[in-house]
Amino acid sequence: MRRLRRRTHDVPELNTAALPDLIFTVLFFFMIVTHMRDVERKVEYQVPQGERIERLAHKSSVCYIYIGKPFGAPDDSVRIQLNNRLATVDDIAAFVRAERSKMSPDDASRMTVSIKADRQTPMGVINDVKRALRDVHALNISYSATNEQQTKKK
Repeated sequence: MRRLRRRTHDVPELNTAALPDLIFTVLFFFMIVTHMRDVERKVEYQVPQGERIERLAHKSSVCYIYIGKPFGAPDDSVRIQLNNRLATVDDIAAFVRAERSKMSPDDASRMTVSIKADRQTPMGVINDVKRALRDVHALNISYSATNEQQTKKK
């Protein structure tokens, strides 16, 4: 009878020479696609609910105005935040001009100002902001809100 010899098969070791290249490639990918937050909020706001919610199409042509009470301030004070600083209604015109100058001509033509206001903000403050925006011809205004159905599900 013939005996069969069993061969022992060794599993070859995994070549890890390309592993650092792969890790750095993935790292660079995430560095490129990750959007870092530019603005640190200095006012707190609760987003109001809305019925017809639409997403903004061109985020590169949007500048944000935050309206709410400053963190740790009494309930009756309302402040406006433009980028990383607290401001007044009189500062809005210069802010819009500066933001418009940073944009490309295409983005500047479709510039939208998104107002992120607390649900308890008095309408007088909102109207003052809208009037200041109208004076610098920033006529595309959106208001941030959450969908009523989304808040009911939670």
